[in-house]
Amino acid sequence: MKYPELEAAVLQLVIAAGDESAEAFGAATITRLLRDEVVEDAGQDELTEDAWDALTRARESILTIDAGELETLIARIDAGILVDDDLDRGIVAAMTALMHWSSYLRGRQRGELYELAIRSIEDVDFQVNADLDDVLATPEMSAEYERIQRLLTSQPRNSVTETRARPRSDRPCAH
Repeated sequence: MKYPELEAAVLQLVIAAGDESAEAFGAATITRLLRDEVVEDAGQDELTEDAWDALTRARESILTIDAGELETLIARIDAGILVDDDLDRGIVAAMTALMHWSSYLRGRQRGELYELAIRSIEDVDFQVNADLDDVLATPEMSAEYERIQRLLTSQPRNSVTETRARPRSDRPCAH
């Protein structure tokens, strides 16, 4: 699969996903994009202490924070960038993911989930240097696409119990 085909397939998955699947995908993906390894190589001199504190708070509370508080933390991180050029790739990736997640929390726009999916694919691509003409050729890229597919096409957890709990129309009603 070529990279533009992968992007189109991911977009279709995001559009077609049910609300619960989309939310679960977003939570799993933002957590993945903010894992410790992403920022571990960054130099302490790239951000102020307040910016590091804000980044740590954002990462630790990403699944419970609201959009307003997250936007405040993003502003603190942005204000605390100490380098003009060459900011660590992990910090850039974390900031980008935080901005997309914040926008998603604010308006539940599926385009933000698509962006998180693409950032997650790019993260894997950076690690394995995938072939753009056959992006799923490496096991890592294939696994990431399968993760995205699985999360966006999963059924809500309660669908089986809700079906069983529904009264059957062929039973007589007791009055």
